[in-house]
Amino acid sequence: MNFKIGIDVGGTFTDFLLALDDGSSKIYKVLSTPQDPSIGTLNGLREMAAEQQLGLEEFLAHVSVIVHGTTVTTNAVLTYTGAKTALLTTKGLRDTLEMRRGIRERQYDNRYSNVEPLVERYLRLPVEERMNYKGDVVNPLNLDDVENAVNFMVNEGVEAVAVCFMNAFANNQHEEEVGGIIEQKLPDVYLTVSNRILPSIRFYDRVSTTVLNSYIGPTLKRYLESLISKLQEAKYEGILLIMQSNGGVISPDLAIERAAVTLLSGPAGGPVAGVEYTAVQGYDDCITVDMGGTSFDASMVKDKTPMVTTSGEINRLKLALPMLNVVTIGAGGGSIGWIDEGGLLKMGPQSAGADPGPACYDLGGELPTCTDADLVLGYLDKDFFAGGRIPLNLNKSRDAIEVHIAGPLKLDLEEAAAGMYSVINVNMAAAVREVSVKQGFDPRDFPLVIAGGAGPNHACMIALELEIPVMIIPKESSIFCAAGMLRSDLKHDFVSTYVTEIDAADSVTFKNTFSDMKAQGIELLTSEGIPENRIAHIFSLDLRYVKQYHEVNIEITSQEIKRTDFGAISTRFHKKHNELFGYSLEEEQTPVELINLRIVCIGQTEKPEFQLETLGGSDSSGAFKKMRKSFLPLQKRFEEINVFDGAQLRFGNKVIGPAIIEQVNTTTFVTPEYNLLVDKFGSYTMYMQTNEEEVEKRILN
Repeated sequence: MNFKIGIDVGGTFTDFLLALDDGSSKIYKVLSTPQDPSIGTLNGLREMAAEQQLGLEEFLAHVSVIVHGTTVTTNAVLTYTGAKTALLTTKGLRDTLEMRRGIRERQYDNRYSNVEPLVERYLRLPVEERMNYKGDVVNPLNLDDVENAVNFMVNEGVEAVAVCFMNAFANNQHEEEVGGIIEQKLPDVYLTVSNRILPSIRFYDRVSTTVLNSYIGPTLKRYLESLISKLQEAKYEGILLIMQSNGGVISPDLAIERAAVTLLSGPAGGPVAGVEYTAVQGYDDCITVDMGGTSFDASMVKDKTPMVTTSGEINRLKLALPMLNVVTIGAGGGSIGWIDEGGLLKMGPQSAGADPGPACYDLGGELPTCTDADLVLGYLDKDFFAGGRIPLNLNKSRDAIEVHIAGPLKLDLEEAAAGMYSVINVNMAAAVREVSVKQGFDPRDFPLVIAGGAGPNHACMIALELEIPVMIIPKESSIFCAAGMLRSDLKHDFVSTYVTEIDAADSVTFKNTFSDMKAQGIELLTSEGIPENRIAHIFSLDLRYVKQYHEVNIEITSQEIKRTDFGAISTRFHKKHNELFGYSLEEEQTPVELINLRIVCIGQTEKPEFQLETLGGSDSSGAFKKMRKSFLPLQKRFEEINVFDGAQLRFGNKVIGPAIIEQVNTTTFVTPEYNLLVDKFGSYTMYMQTNEEEVEKRILN
């Protein structure tokens, strides 16, 4: 008996997927413990052990791998509760965190205030030194400035230090010298040196990323050390891996050193899972969405690869490390409904979280949430939420909506609940447009993969808003990110800046730079126990037209690197630029400029197998539970509709909309515009009735 466990710590629930040797899996959800997330993690492990009729120590003895995603770093940034951080930077550049790149985020909004820097100005300490863009020393390092800065940091009780000098990507000598001094004189302080985490061009991007890493480093260090200590006390001797923002996993030691790679640790599991769950039906592309208790995440998968960006932000703060292109908004089951000063109904981003939670949880929450609206509209069963473990108080939901929404807007209770349901669906559809339409893709061309405990209840209305004909609801949709974590590989990203017109690039420098980065990646992965025959590499370039402001990332092959076929690479750049922005400058023969060389080193891990089901025919009547009065959004009326037990549905079963399918961890609402078919992996495919023939052919043949 051997187990693998995926864990996703969210704002409301902590999700677990327990994968067994035979390909079967079990889903667990426990309430998160924001004061110490490791407590919720151990609570879930104890629940699993109890169900296996084992003590915690005995259970963990059978667990070979735990893959863990966490929101502790994300929350530290969102709530400004990270470490007291100092920044040592080149003299004259201490205000870069506020000046940013000199661009107003909202050009015509004079009231829009600048983002609050993570380091207060008095802790931004200038050091006299300067390299030019070639890496030549312009001003030598002033050691007196460094010594004064160290003494000041000691007096101020600084917990973390970020070191970022101008043009250190070209020559890291000064940064490394200062880093060595700090390591010697302040051994207990968390240190980030910019060239160790992001040795690339663009100073603001680099200094912001370096500061983010130091700001959250002590928080992540304390959390992981607490988790590791609890696991050691329980005699766990298996492998612990931490989810990264790039969709890969990493060892805890490296995660502590490079804390910023975990800033989207939780949501990153979603696109990885999306690849697996759509590939089994023959799809290469998809859009994944995950609606949990607090947030809604949307991302795009193209050619079986989650889309990555190196130009991300968190809480308006620049993060230039490779990360999956996930758009996150405050829209979840706990999102609070409210009325703005103009009398308009809003949903979120504020959330009731796990404590006190929605009004219907009856834990002290008095504000109306999305979950309260779903309960009033008949989509949820008050006696079967979480399989009956969390009974819901319908009267509390009705009272909260009446007092805070229906009364002030002079609406009937049901109208107010329907309005809440509609507003949050529109918000989520807008997030899907961010990752599709704004990236040059038509969402109607992609199956929509729906996940999260609350997602399947809202799936049809999101899809109708976007005119998407096909949706897939994975069997493990309620713990989707945790499932993705068990299907993730170890990943390490490397970047090296080499600025030149690509036609003038030196082929020897080009090849050697890639070779050096590849060797670093192999060394790192082999130190993590990955044999060389299971190491793969993805090579890419950041290219732009000369004097252009932004770059386009182009993937290249190892053969193109050997041939240094710059002409073919330029041609692909022109094509990609046209796809993204609607034009290219190929005919004008505008020179193409090379900015960065990148490599992703991948250590392939063993993945859990899918468990296949036998064909059960189209008749779903064996899973019928009862009828329930529920609201049909487009028809704007309540009707008695069929309710099915999801645990009893089998491969090939068809459910005609409107209907509701209840599972222990989620509920699926099928509107009258859609039908649903169960595939051989136990996942649901919802489709517009006009697409029935195509879907049946894909799933049943």
